[in-house]
Amino acid sequence: MTDHDSTTDGDNGELAPVATAVLTHVVRSIVDDPEAVQVDATEGRGRVRLEVRVGPGDLGRVIGRRGRTAQSIRTVVRAAATRDEVEVDVDFAD
Repeated sequence: MTDHDSTTDGDNGELAPVATAVLTHVVRSIVDDPEAVQVDATEGRGRVRLEVRVGPGDLGRVIGRRGRTAQSIRTVVRAAATRDEVEVDVDFAD
């Protein structure tokens, strides 16, 4: 489990709630350990950056062959972000 002392945890709902929810749902459906998925949102330069962290061994599943899965996730989340009226960047952290 992670501590919720990060300032970005409370901001997720405020910065891009729809995009964050879609991203969390999609990534949790792909990985072996859905409880380990963590999405942090930060704002900068007029964009919201969504950083995804997954459990050990799951990063390869999320990125996929030649990055195709990751790119597809980014496309879906960017489309969802239009509901939030923001532009988002999705980063996958290891």
